[in-house]
Amino acid sequence: MLRRAAFALAFALPALPAAAQGQLNLYCSATIEWCQPIARGFERESGVRVNLTQRSTGEMLAAIRSEGRNPRGDVWWGGTGDPHVAAGEEGLTQPYESPRIAELHDWAQAQWRQTQGRTVGVYASVLGFGFNTELIARRNLPAPRCWADLLNPAYRGEIQVANPNSSGTAYIVIATLVQMMGEDPAFEYLKTLHGSVNSYPRSGTAPITAVARGETAVSISFVHNAAEEAAAGFPVGHAVPCEGTGYEIGSMSIIRGARNLQNAQRFYNWALSAEAQLAASREAKKLQTMANRNVPLTDGAPNMATARIIDYDNARFGASAERRRLLARWDREVGALPR
Repeated sequence: MLRRAAFALAFALPALPAAAQGQLNLYCSATIEWCQPIARGFERESGVRVNLTQRSTGEMLAAIRSEGRNPRGDVWWGGTGDPHVAAGEEGLTQPYESPRIAELHDWAQAQWRQTQGRTVGVYASVLGFGFNTELIARRNLPAPRCWADLLNPAYRGEIQVANPNSSGTAYIVIATLVQMMGEDPAFEYLKTLHGSVNSYPRSGTAPITAVARGETAVSISFVHNAAEEAAAGFPVGHAVPCEGTGYEIGSMSIIRGARNLQNAQRFYNWALSAEAQLAASREAKKLQTMANRNVPLTDGAPNMATARIIDYDNARFGASAERRRLLARWDREVGALPR
């Protein structure tokens, strides 16, 4: 269970021999099995010793805020983009223009421009549903295909979605529904859905892990996570909601006041290269769409081009004030409801 647990633990990777070129303090909000290949790959390429810390996006944003006057991290890699945008707005990260910007997909470049160079997309994935095919057959449940399907009383106690206070994935669920339905209808939907939710775990990947292990029938997750569980041999299916859906831009930012700024910039440039993205995603067996245009879509990966994706407003929903306001409303109106 360690590989999927949400935790905040620093992993110091083995030091390289005498040729080492200083160090880099890398904050990572992807899963640990992806953070580690990213760190190892840069160590091999550069000779820089990487000190790796992994946390969920919400937890990492809180940590960076708490360290604002005395930054300990150099680069923040991975995790949903909204917390990265909020960090940039609060002056916790700093602008940087990589010579590789032109190699990236439009959505990655757009995020970089919208944040005045404070964060850039490194991968993307579509929000949807995961479901345990054996469980839903055994319990005679329909496979969910639309947001409306999740309100079927048959799913009572069968759904997991993460807590948006700690999970960027779950915050994107709120922001997506608000953009699709309007704010008040979206919160009415979430309050109704609450009756079918059996748990709000801290990590955005925990619900799909629970689906794969047969601990819950349905999750609201990024569909690449469901595809990865299926590729690993678990009885997992996935669907992109028929009404449309949002998506994540996994992001990267240089922390303001980075103690190892030159190595932070070296890592930033390396992490945007097609070679680094392809090698790390293959080693970690990840199925997101990578930001560099020259990285082909992996076999089995969900194709964003065929999904019905909304025009997700990263600038509005990544803003600190909007994020705090929506999370406070969720706490009052959904999180506080009896279980």
